[in-house]
Amino acid sequence: MAASIRDVAVAAGVSVGTVSNVLNRPERVAPATIKRVQSAITSLGFVRNDAARQLRAGRSRSIGLIVLDAGNPFFTEVARGAEDRAEHDNLVVLIGNSDESGAREANYVELFLEQRVNGVLITPASDNLEPLERLRATGTAVVLVDHEAADSGFASVAVDDIEGGYLAASHLLETGRRKLAFVGGPNTIAQVRNRLAGAQRAVDEIADATLEIITTPALTVMAGREAGEHIVARAAADRPDAVFAANDLLAVGVLQAFSLFNNIRVPEDIALIGYDDIDFAAATVVPLSSIRQPAAEIGRTAVDLLLRIVDGDTGPGPHQVRFRPELIVRASTVGDRGAQ
Repeated sequence: MAASIRDVAVAAGVSVGTVSNVLNRPERVAPATIKRVQSAITSLGFVRNDAARQLRAGRSRSIGLIVLDAGNPFFTEVARGAEDRAEHDNLVVLIGNSDESGAREANYVELFLEQRVNGVLITPASDNLEPLERLRATGTAVVLVDHEAADSGFASVAVDDIEGGYLAASHLLETGRRKLAFVGGPNTIAQVRNRLAGAQRAVDEIADATLEIITTPALTVMAGREAGEHIVARAAADRPDAVFAANDLLAVGVLQAFSLFNNIRVPEDIALIGYDDIDFAAATVVPLSSIRQPAAEIGRTAVDLLLRIVDGDTGPGPHQVRFRPELIVRASTVGDRGAQ
C-alpha cells in the first residue's frame, strides 16, 4: 500500500499539518524539520496526491500552453521561457499542439479546464476567440501569446508583426530588389496577415516595386518547398527577385527548392528573408536573413502576466505587451552584393 501523508508525519515525528507545510509552504518550516520530513518521504517512497490536492484547492500547480506548431523552434523557445518563469513559482507548463487546427485547440482548452490549470497561455489558431471567452468566464486566466486582440480585453504578449513585415520588405527593397513575393499562409492566422500588411506598406512606398502573394496551406518546411517549386517552374523573367517568407520554416523550404530543383542562386538571383530567427536560421546552406522575435522573453512575460491575473491584479500596468522586432541580416539577402 502506498505511504500516506499521515505515515510520513508519524515517521518524522511531526504533525500532518507540518508535512503539508513542507510540501506546499516550506518557508514556514524550520530547516531541521524540513530535512527530517524529506528523509521520511524518501525512506517511505511517499508520492503526493496532486489530483486530490488540486480538487481541494480548486487549482493545480500547472499552466496550460497551446501553440500553433510544437515542431517550430520558435514555439520551443517560447515554451522554454514559460517553463523557466513558471519553475520560479513552483509551477509546471503543460504543452498542447493545436497544429493550426481550431478543433484540436478546442480539445486542449477543454482538457486544461478539466485539469483545473492555473491559467492558459495560447496562440490562437484563428481570430475566433469565443472558446477562450467561455474559458475566461469559468474564472480561468487567459493570456494570448504571439497574438494581439486589443478589443477583446484579453491580456497578450506579442511582437509588432506589421513593423516586422515592413522591416523585412524594406530591407529587400534597400538591396535594389523590386519584384517581391510574400510566401505564407493560411491567412486565417493573424501573424501572417500582419506580416503581409507590413510588407505591402513598404512596397507601396516605392513607385516601381511590386508584391506578389503566394499563399501556403501551412507554415512548414514542406509548404515552403512547394511554394519554392512553384517559383522554380516559371521562366526566369517571370520569377520574383526577392522572397519574404512568413516564417523561417517556410524560408528553409523555399531555399531547399531553389537548391534541389534548379540552380537558383541565393541571393544573386533571388534574395530570401524569413521571420522568427530560429536557431538554425544561421546554419542553413546560405545563412538566412530573418526578423528576430524574443521568443523566450515572450514566454517568460506571458507567465508573468498570467500570474498577475491569477493574483487578481487588474490595476495599472501593461496587460498587452508588445515587443519590437529586429532585422537580422545574413548572406541570403546581401551575400557579396551588398546594399545598393
